[in-house]
Amino acid sequence: MAEHPASANARADAEDDIQFLDGPHERSSEFRRAVRIFLEFTRGFRALHFAGPCVTVFGSARIPEGDPRYELARRVGRELARAGYTVMTGGGPGIMEAANRGAKEVGGRSLGCNIRLPEEQNPNRYLDRFVEFRYFFVRKVMLLKYSYAFVVLPGGFGTLDEVFETATLIQTGKIKDFPIVLMGSEFWLPLLDFLRASLVAPGLIAARDLDLITVTDDPAEAARLVRDAGMSRFGLSYRVPRRRRIFFE
Repeated sequence: MAEHPASANARADAEDDIQFLDGPHERSSEFRRAVRIFLEFTRGFRALHFAGPCVTVFGSARIPEGDPRYELARRVGRELARAGYTVMTGGGPGIMEAANRGAKEVGGRSLGCNIRLPEEQNPNRYLDRFVEFRYFFVRKVMLLKYSYAFVVLPGGFGTLDEVFETATLIQTGKIKDFPIVLMGSEFWLPLLDFLRASLVAPGLIAARDLDLITVTDDPAEAARLVRDAGMSRFGLSYRVPRRRRIFFE
């Protein structure tokens, strides 16, 4: 059976990424990659410039409909949309689909920043708009750049990477200390216990660094934390950008 074109393209991208990260190459090859990266950033900026105030929801692509964690993410999407936020995810299945679905169910906006992968790369059907990326680091910039807060449900390596990268950027002052809300205390509390024992206690991070993170099982509380922090604690407001014909907007 012939391989699906999308999977074939994703596998070709993966091979190219391996070469990209495999040390120096011919300057002409490196220049072409730099141009591709620039164009991918530009495409993302254009697509998301008018997204409105977003909250990014992170979580596993492997959690199916009917799982309690899927339903929790769906409720999170509803509450964030009711609070006036655009719900942004990685655009894939599982937790991402559930959050996008919840937003759509109450008439909210739902966006996805999808990544081309040999598996789990297809965008879910609950997106008003999605942008597909080749490079993980470009996609992560987009998920961070347009968000006022980050809500995280259980997930694997990718989810943990997103949590810790976001926390690092806040800790180092690269982005404002927007809230990070972890949904699902049973999943997250053992990790926080580890961080306190193995990082805070020996002084590898400050105790206040963990104050950036809140754990809850209540989607309404998560939305309230996001709203209160965004509009009250930090005095944030959102101004709709003006469309410019010179940029074909």
